[in-house]
Amino acid sequence: MRSLFRKKSITQLIHQSQQRTLERTLSAIDLTMLGIGAVIGTGIFVLTGVVAAESAGPALIISFILSGIACALAAFCYAEFASTVPISGSVYTYTYATLGELFAFLIGWDLILEYLIAIAAVATGWSGYFQTLLSGFGIHFPKELSSAPGAGEGGIINLPAVIIIFLITALLSRGMKESKRINNIMVVIKLAVIVAFIIAGIFYVKPDNWTPFAPFGFEGIITGAATVFFAYIGFDAVATAAEEVKKPQRDIPIGIIASLAICTALYMIVSLILTGMVPYTQLNVADPVSFTLQFVGQNTIAGLISVGAITGITTVLLVMVYAQVRVSFSMSRDGLLPKKLSKVHPKFKTPYLNTWITGFIAAALAGFIDLTTLAHLVNIGTLAAFTLVSIAVIVLRKTHPTLKRAFKVPFVPVLPLISTILCILLMTSLPAVTWKAFIIWIVIGLIIYFTYSRKHSQLNK
Repeated sequence: MRSLFRKKSITQLIHQSQQRTLERTLSAIDLTMLGIGAVIGTGIFVLTGVVAAESAGPALIISFILSGIACALAAFCYAEFASTVPISGSVYTYTYATLGELFAFLIGWDLILEYLIAIAAVATGWSGYFQTLLSGFGIHFPKELSSAPGAGEGGIINLPAVIIIFLITALLSRGMKESKRINNIMVVIKLAVIVAFIIAGIFYVKPDNWTPFAPFGFEGIITGAATVFFAYIGFDAVATAAEEVKKPQRDIPIGIIASLAICTALYMIVSLILTGMVPYTQLNVADPVSFTLQFVGQNTIAGLISVGAITGITTVLLVMVYAQVRVSFSMSRDGLLPKKLSKVHPKFKTPYLNTWITGFIAAALAGFIDLTTLAHLVNIGTLAAFTLVSIAVIVLRKTHPTLKRAFKVPFVPVLPLISTILCILLMTSLPAVTWKAFIIWIVIGLIIYFTYSRKHSQLNK
């Protein structure tokens, strides 16, 4: 029983972070762009309309604020850990140092599922936008190649989704230096498009559309908050980049907090303008931002928004693949997954094989599986990770009170406890089928841990 909760010492982790296995190329600006690249995408271009129409109405802005608060509290916890122990693995690594190996493996296993499904789900959304854009030029994908089996559209494979995942995988396998340049350019384009929407849309806002403000009541606002939480998924990917940051103690807290603050502000402004331009009952569409502009006759800007949506969703894919590889890389290095997953390419300085394995699995999910039900697992996986990192901060303060911290969460243990409670509250509002699937995945993880990981763990040595 004692071996289940054995921990990696903080000294071990700090020593490991100084080995420079991966190339340090990222600055605070790069990390902020990485965070914005991960967060601004499907949430703002797709989810806003559906949640407004079905759950929150104009009170969608309150749902975003609640989710933003839960994320901000967790972000403080991430920032303290990542600046203290700047090593790949994010919450998996932090849990290993505070709660022990079994919890660390399970949250790492949970993150693997979260990222893989997120990659596949986002690629499916990208495929939809891309096909819409092509159809504007009279180009149409055959039905058999445009959707996954079971999606109700007669498809055999979602080929555009598979292709974009392979392109992202090829880029990331070549190194972070090249990847960050492309990500930064796409994030600038994405932000410019969102600002263009805000400027164009603000003149068409009718305050009467904000009445009734909360048509589904407080319960609808909470349900909306749990749903739009998907929009914030990805900022923790900044923490997974810790080992590739030039000045991690200073830059990681800046990257995490700045990216989350910018994204929350944009979500609030966009949701307010969306529900002000069009009655919330008409927003249950796949492309609400473009739809509202077409609704008021701004077709040219609506076309521009579609290009921005494709760019925005591409950056989300890039960061999600990157984060998934860094988590499995860390688990492999610790012996909990096969060693080949942590092998670094001598030229590109990346986990080359791991990157391509991740790409192939995600492409298979996106190409051949309808992800409507599975997508809920992304939310519960992230909330579980946020809950553990909040608890881990309290544990680390108790066990290592004198440890040098570049950034400290204020009001410990109060803020981490509030973060934990908010995350659990949001988890309880998710559908029962999500919980069943989550439990099945954890059981599979337990089987792998007891049959492979426990025996191969580096701590056995």
